[in-house]
Amino acid sequence: MVRPSVSLLQPSSKQLSGGSATLGAEVIWEVDGAEVLEGVLISSEEEKSGHYSSSSTLTLSLESWMNGDLYSCKVNHHDHTQSQSLRRSHDTFDEE
Repeated sequence: MVRPSVSLLQPSSKQLSGGSATLGAEVIWEVDGAEVLEGVLISSEEEKSGHYSSSSTLTLSLESWMNGDLYSCKVNHHDHTQSQSLRRSHDTFDEE
């Protein structure tokens, strides 16, 4: 069984200057501990190796990005959960 992995990408300064913020990750998004469904885009594809990959992005308005502090994504796969968080105020990542 291949365990899921989580990577979280910060929004670029160009994107922020354009008035939005897009974070890239997989599966479940939370802002300050509350699950977010609006602005979530999920895509899946089968790779040549026969494995499947799924990715998700959360797009927020600049106001929403500035009002939140802790952005988290979680991957659940069978009995394994992995998450990664970004604290906007510190520009740091926390992995569980």
